Amino acid sequence: MPFPDLTPETAPPGSRRALEAVTERLGYRPAAVARLAASPHTLDGFLKISAIFESCTLDPLSREVLIMTMATRNDCHICVAMHTAKLTSLDAAPALVTALRDPDSPALPDERLEAVRRFTLEVLASAGAVDDSVLRDFLAHGYTEQNALEVVLGIGAYTLSTLANRLTGAPVDEQLATFAR
Repeated sequence: MPFPDLTPETAPPGSRRALEAVTERLGYRPAAVARLAASPHTLDGFLKISAIFESCTLDPLSREVLIMTMATRNDCHICVAMHTAKLTSLDAAPALVTALRDPDSPALPDERLEAVRRFTLEVLASAGAVDDSVLRDFLAHGYTEQNALEVVLGIGAYTLSTLANRLTGAPVDEQLATFAR
């Protein structure tokens, strides 16, 4: 595999500080981050865009629905495990977690969260040119136009993450193994 797990000592200088910060924050160095460190710009870009997404006005469960929708759509085993752990820490209903982990799930048990999942998939399918009725349906579930744009932000962040994780062949870390598929 051409993407080794880099450390602060072996990574390009532009990635070292970010590797140390992620390790300190999480208590371990995720393989996905250690491999993404081969490109300081990509690592920095993902960390910044994901932090911005985490601070947007979408509520935490809605953000996790979007992330899991991207993770299962793009078959990113790391994101599925990591965000299953996150959903568990948010005390998400087990039925919701099970449905989110299944890309063929017909609908989520929560109608409002299902609206986020459907809207995310429609934005992807239409390359952002969603029908007015699709946007109205999303808004009818209590979301805003700002939230609609934040869905695009989340799609960008987790397109980067899921594709990079697959490209680098990063494994699921031991800390997340119980949440893996």
